[in-house]
Amino acid sequence: MRHSTRHHTGYHPAYGGGRRSTRPPGGEMRALAWMARHPLPWLLPLLALIAGVRFSWLPVAGTLAGVTGLVVGWWRAHPATFDRYAAPWLRSRRRRWTAYVGRRWSAIMSDCDLVKENRSTGHVQVPKVLQVRSASKSLDTIRVRMVRGQDTRIWTEQAEALAHALGAERVAVVKHRPSVLTVVVERQMPFGLPLPAPAIPASSDLVDLRALDIGDDEYGHPMTVSLINGSHPLGAGATGSGKGSIMWGLLRQCGPMIRDGLVRIRMIDLKGGTETELGRPLFHRHATDIDAAIELLREARDEMKADQARMKEDKTRRSDVSTETPLDLIMIDEMAMLTAYGDRSQVREALRLLAEIMTQGRSSLWTVAGFIQEPSKDLLEIRELFTTRICLGVTAASHVDMVLGEGARERGALADDIPLDEEHAGIGFRIDKRSRLPRRLRIGFTTDADIEELARVCAPPRHLVGLPSAEGVA
Repeated sequence: MRHSTRHHTGYHPAYGGGRRSTRPPGGEMRALAWMARHPLPWLLPLLALIAGVRFSWLPVAGTLAGVTGLVVGWWRAHPATFDRYAAPWLRSRRRRWTAYVGRRWSAIMSDCDLVKENRSTGHVQVPKVLQVRSASKSLDTIRVRMVRGQDTRIWTEQAEALAHALGAERVAVVKHRPSVLTVVVERQMPFGLPLPAPAIPASSDLVDLRALDIGDDEYGHPMTVSLINGSHPLGAGATGSGKGSIMWGLLRQCGPMIRDGLVRIRMIDLKGGTETELGRPLFHRHATDIDAAIELLREARDEMKADQARMKEDKTRRSDVSTETPLDLIMIDEMAMLTAYGDRSQVREALRLLAEIMTQGRSSLWTVAGFIQEPSKDLLEIRELFTTRICLGVTAASHVDMVLGEGARERGALADDIPLDEEHAGIGFRIDKRSRLPRRLRIGFTTDADIEELARVCAPPRHLVGLPSAEGVA
């Protein structure tokens, strides 16, 4: 019983029978610990001082001036390599010491209710910045260690407040590892000007169907979309958001393969064909009313079954793209006209055919690309079958999670805040598959002249274009 009493009263011989001290380490000890973690701010000046005392100040000053001259010369003479290698490193260090350290960082954390007070010591615990990377002028990626007792949800709920406190456009938060978060701070809109339409490759050999480049992401990297290996793209956005540029961008990027019969396009446009008429020479099939669209889908399903039977007979598990086994791409402009607004029996049949093609067509090279304004479950029951999703500007916050998945808006995909005007057309978000962070992107803007060029340069020969199979299909 005596041992039990000592345990519950905090007894320990080293403390003379009293409770353990809750006094924090001294300030000089904390300063030494900080210096051990950040040696460069004090080590470099110390080395310069020692060199100046040991060898005289003239060579030290000459060395510093020489290094400075080399950096400035690099900056002026070859901006591309400087911006790629040196600028991110310099920018990261500058922003770490001006924005994410010391009293300013502590004040921001306190204002956003992201600090905790230790009940034993009264010491205010502040989330610790572990790393800052500034890959571009507009973006900072920060690794932050949370204080004990916090979780990712607390930070995502405070993301908007944190953005205001930092003077940023938006803040995205995602878990990096236990107790450590990745916080992306978008300081300004990364896309100042519209991007041109994606270039048409010179030949089919230059087309990579696994990575069709249709725009840029916020880091300046190509924004690519795959059309094979079970990737079914979905583009969502309100009128004027730029959905059409996703569709035409994909077609421009695989244009030579359309011309050579390696990719066949089946286009469904239930707005009378007005949106796609300019590209009609490219299409293997073109449906402009719902009866023709269902006939197109039924024909595609039957061809897919025939492909599967041939593969079974040949004992092959997967087809490669060739003129004998082309990629069949079904594109549907404004899917709600097909999957929600038609006659109920027609809608059910269209959904059944689409689900069959999308779930079974991977190995036999069948892909569906859809585009829709309002991506609710009522309008698109097969939403979950689309594996690659892009959300451009939308009119409701709920639409963001409907397209990109639950919690996407909380993590920073603020697509409902994108203005729906020409200046911001093509700007949107997709989810990074590795980090699960929303990544802002901009699609290259495709004009009527770009579509006419595509149809003129990449229309397949007449013998490769399918014959009409039903009224409204060409």
